[in-house]
Amino acid sequence: CEWDERYNRKLDRATQRAHFRYKANVEQIAFDNNRVDKNQVLRLADCEFIKRKENIIITGSTGIGKSYLASALGHQACSLGYRVLYQHNTKLFARMKIAKADGSYLKELAKIEKHHLLLIDDFGIVPLDAQSRSTLLEIIEDRHEKSSTIITSQLPVNKWHEVIGEQTIADAILDRLVHDSHRIEMKGESLRKKNGP
Repeated sequence: CEWDERYNRKLDRATQRAHFRYKANVEQIAFDNNRVDKNQVLRLADCEFIKRKENIIITGSTGIGKSYLASALGHQACSLGYRVLYQHNTKLFARMKIAKADGSYLKELAKIEKHHLLLIDDFGIVPLDAQSRSTLLEIIEDRHEKSSTIITSQLPVNKWHEVIGEQTIADAILDRLVHDSHRIEMKGESLRKKNGP
């Protein structure tokens, strides 16, 4: 009973520090209408991909459940003792710009690097400017073959070059991120629309 209580307190602290957008878990993922490959998701839910330092890329149209799926995998990682950080794409780059201006940039990079799993949600909503491009390269470079990253995006991976911008930097980022990553392509109509009033 005491062990359970300690474990639950530790898990609560880990999920609070992760700053998840959704309180999600793998058991509640809807696998109806072949929106997502159930076997693939359940294989990834053991979080062995984190041990192997592999990445996951989740793509699909808006409202289909990409963020929920990423958060569910993140919660699963927390329950297994991994340090996880959830970041919304635009807020991440805005915060890093402020950090560059106030001199805390390297400290922020180090904070991100120490997490076993980083979730970047809604990547590609707006094209990256030069500073955001450089920040993304540093984050991905720091994590390459050391830790795992999950990225969700409405855009298919073959459109990411355009969003990142400069060809050389885009090549460097995608080579480190996409190579050996698990790809999850979600299909179907928006759940927000479906479950709306």
